[in-house]
Amino acid sequence: MSTQLLKSTGLVSGLTLISRILGFVRDMVIAGFFGASAGTDAFFVAFKIPNFLRRLFAEGAFAQAFVPVLSSVRARQGDETARDFIARISGSFALTLSLLTGMGMLAAPWLIWLFAPGFHDKPEQYGLSVELLRITFPYLFFICLTALSGGILNTWNHFAIPAFTPVLLNLSMITATLWLAPRFDQPIHALGWGVFVAGLLQLAFQLPALHRLGLLTWPKVGFGNPHVHRVLQLMTPAIFGASVSQLNLLINTLIASLLTTGSISWLYYSDRLVEFPLGIFGVGLGTVILPHLSRSQARKNTDHFSQSIDWALRWLIIIGLPATLGLIFLAEPLMYTLFQYDQFTPEDTRMAARSLMAYGIGLMGFLSVKILVPAFSAQEDLRTPARFGVYTVIVNLALSALLALWLAPQGWAHAGLALAASLAALINAALLLIRLYRQKIYRPQPGLTPFILRTIAANLGMGSLLIGAMEWLNWQDIPASGRVMQLGTCILTAILVYGLGLLVAGLRPRHLMLAETA
Repeated sequence: MSTQLLKSTGLVSGLTLISRILGFVRDMVIAGFFGASAGTDAFFVAFKIPNFLRRLFAEGAFAQAFVPVLSSVRARQGDETARDFIARISGSFALTLSLLTGMGMLAAPWLIWLFAPGFHDKPEQYGLSVELLRITFPYLFFICLTALSGGILNTWNHFAIPAFTPVLLNLSMITATLWLAPRFDQPIHALGWGVFVAGLLQLAFQLPALHRLGLLTWPKVGFGNPHVHRVLQLMTPAIFGASVSQLNLLINTLIASLLTTGSISWLYYSDRLVEFPLGIFGVGLGTVILPHLSRSQARKNTDHFSQSIDWALRWLIIIGLPATLGLIFLAEPLMYTLFQYDQFTPEDTRMAARSLMAYGIGLMGFLSVKILVPAFSAQEDLRTPARFGVYTVIVNLALSALLALWLAPQGWAHAGLALAASLAALINAALLLIRLYRQKIYRPQPGLTPFILRTIAANLGMGSLLIGAMEWLNWQDIPASGRVMQLGTCILTAILVYGLGLLVAGLRPRHLMLAETA
């Protein structure tokens, strides 16, 4: 089981890596073509609203509620009942999404006023944001149905198609920027249409796989179905529990709209770099472990449930800690290498690096939530993550205002928003872990403390190397072509030092294996 979990996680992470690399290419193309301007701020707000709702309702609340119920129905009542449930949940979900999409397009002016109040005093930027939101909002309909399809495939242990699907968004936006934008009077509109087309492509890409499994059933509206009703019951508290980090990031966007022009773009580009390890590892591990935990719960195998959480946390520690140090110490080199071209200025680079360092501090919290929330979801307890989510949203809101005001004189106001989101994520993860421990759902396996100490020792060695590299190299003076080589060399050397440090500290592959339980 440990080998299968690791293979599935590796498959999802590998395909997600392809998507993230293309995502960086996409962002480099957008940064070079549009820079950090009022137009890009308008687009990022317009894209963030349906994207936020997608993560909130589809990948967040819906996925955490749907997959455990589907796994339980399939395990206890068989595939035929599961197919009927799929038909009824897909019809009900599609109807709800149609209504929500229509309302969102009509309410675009009010949504922009709500999520970016700073635009209200900038009529041209405000109007552009409204136009872009009406173009991008239908993406919510397509991508939520895509998430539904992916949840079904994951339950049947088919992880490759859902993991590859995000690649299509990146390809669509790159094509829109390079080919479509020059043909528009308002070039930024091309990005909006690129998002719209991507939603269509992503949904269509998943349908053949469902058909091959015999799961592409004709949708039926079935709000009265007990299993559909159970998903709806679980979704309400899951909205906060599974997506609190997205709420905190949205609060950052709202406040950033009141700050210096470019603040939203700086936060966007730094968030994209944080999403790299989060997407590759956090999403991969969270995607694989949810159906696994759900099956363990359905079979009432509490020992294996706890061991699975411990296994996931060990992988989180061994990958998350060095990734955190890398984001903090390599913030400027990453920004200089990936984004400083054409319209993206050295000042944009420095400002985006500041918020990247602040986001990096919270990476372990962002990663932990991806693993810990599924542990509650598998037990169909989504009220606990919801309650903790409310607490951390309140904390983030208070810290955002405080830190933005405190750091504004030094030019770090937007970084204060990123730091607030990071601290809120760490608090959220701590609350979730403590609750699992106190309820004896999670019991640390023997050897966890030495494992943590060995990992910390290896990270100290790697961190010392990165600090030395930052003092020795002046990244702004290195030609663009040389930055890639220098950054690549630095990262590869750091990985080598970290790996050797783990071996010297006594860490062996057996320390990362999941114990088999009958």
